[in-house]
Amino acid sequence: MTPRSYPLQVDVALVGSGPTSAAYARILSELAPEARIAMFEVGPSISNPPGAHVKNIGDPDQRAAAQRASEGPGAGAQTVNSPGQVKAGTRRARPGTFLLAGGFAAPGEDGLPVAAMSSNVGGMGAHWTGACPRPGGAERIDFLADLDDLLAEAERLLEVTTEAFEQAALPQKVRDLLAAHVDAGREDAYRVQPMPLAVHRRAEGELVWSGADVVMGEPTRANANFTLFDDSLVLRILTDGQMASGVLVRDQRTGTLHQVSARFVVVGADALRTPQLLWASGIRPQALGRYLNDQAQVVFASRLRGVDAQQAAGAPGVGLSEHSGVSWVPYTDGEPFHGQIMQLDASPVPLAEDDPVVPGSIVGLGLFCAKDLSKDDRVVFDDQATDFYGMPAMRIHYRLSDADQQVIERAKEHILRWGQAVGEPLDERPFLLPPGSSLHYQGTTRMGQVDDGTSVCSPDSELWEVPGVFVAGNGVIPTATACNPTLTSVALAVRGARRIAEKLKNSLLMSESDIRMSE
Repeated sequence: MTPRSYPLQVDVALVGSGPTSAAYARILSELAPEARIAMFEVGPSISNPPGAHVKNIGDPDQRAAAQRASEGPGAGAQTVNSPGQVKAGTRRARPGTFLLAGGFAAPGEDGLPVAAMSSNVGGMGAHWTGACPRPGGAERIDFLADLDDLLAEAERLLEVTTEAFEQAALPQKVRDLLAAHVDAGREDAYRVQPMPLAVHRRAEGELVWSGADVVMGEPTRANANFTLFDDSLVLRILTDGQMASGVLVRDQRTGTLHQVSARFVVVGADALRTPQLLWASGIRPQALGRYLNDQAQVVFASRLRGVDAQQAAGAPGVGLSEHSGVSWVPYTDGEPFHGQIMQLDASPVPLAEDDPVVPGSIVGLGLFCAKDLSKDDRVVFDDQATDFYGMPAMRIHYRLSDADQQVIERAKEHILRWGQAVGEPLDERPFLLPPGSSLHYQGTTRMGQVDDGTSVCSPDSELWEVPGVFVAGNGVIPTATACNPTLTSVALAVRGARRIAEKLKNSLLMSESDIRMSE
């Protein structure tokens, strides 16, 4: 196979192609269109346009093929496809993702047995549920005065809306039933409401999920200075003294190595592989990989009363049924969990055996619990062993503390009451999914206000130790969140991208000044 032509030099090298790397590409395309940008993704392109959500693929065989192509070393393994497997805690990945082959739990610890990743253009943004709630209370990053502006910009990039199911009767019915048991004593902003979702309409009118393709948008796709390289593994971040100088890339199709010089490197792999690449590059700050946190996930399911097929008719498998929907019970500091209430055809977790299911009639209730943060919860890397890609093998150290167990028990009590309020429960009791199920891993490259050894990067997401290297993704979030983290991580990516654009602009102005002086 003929090797591809990789650039010798760029201004910005982006590692990974999920929503946060896509946000860097978009903001830089808008604010610094003259910047040369190369994006490197270890997995293949699985959609057209690149980065689109796989659930938007109408043909089920093509959709399944796209999911398999995303599963990297797990391709061909059995995935979760039945409620029984979910309830039994079977160690299987969801379609489109793959699990760690080993090292997911140290002896005597809880570990993250179903910690999962995906390798494809668009990253996990090609497989996610699109939920984009804003953080509240202690979830918020209190040292970012511009957080709300950043969140609004992230909502623009992801095309977030709360009106996707505005005309649908069933989700409003779910919210009315829940509100009667939840809203008392809550401020308006924390009451039961439609979930903000990253969804949009195709030209044909179908309601579909947003992926990294939407974040990139036309400004990125039309940018002649932007290039995407799929099947390209970044092996090392290169430095010149203490500054970023580029990346070493392996073409996965041919095995050839390419050194690409770059003024800035942005690593947005995921919360496990971003610290892995830093470690492999000899960048090993004290907090790297630490404060790893997942969101313990309690789930339950109920059947709505009085719903018939005519009332809930929908077209399964193509886009989203507009009779379905997603509702939100926001996190509060007093009740440190976040409720994501999804009707079955919007849910990635199978919870009912019914065949056929009346669209929208099965309601899956999920509560995500905020973690008791600890520096001892961490991912470490083995210099003597390698993973499927030849990178340092991961080892997970992770425990649910007594405080975590107490929050989980409270979540079970709440979700049982909510399920009974919504309809007829399908089980006698809620169940706790295996650790790692949320796919919301955070903290491993966390942001800090100052360089005190407890954080990896600055409020602009630039590494304290290596100027010019930025990190992106959920791993940057420093707080214990219960809400879905993608909106927050894209917001932080916006801040980092603006900082790079500013530095590029200042550099250009300095160069022009030097030219004028020489004349």
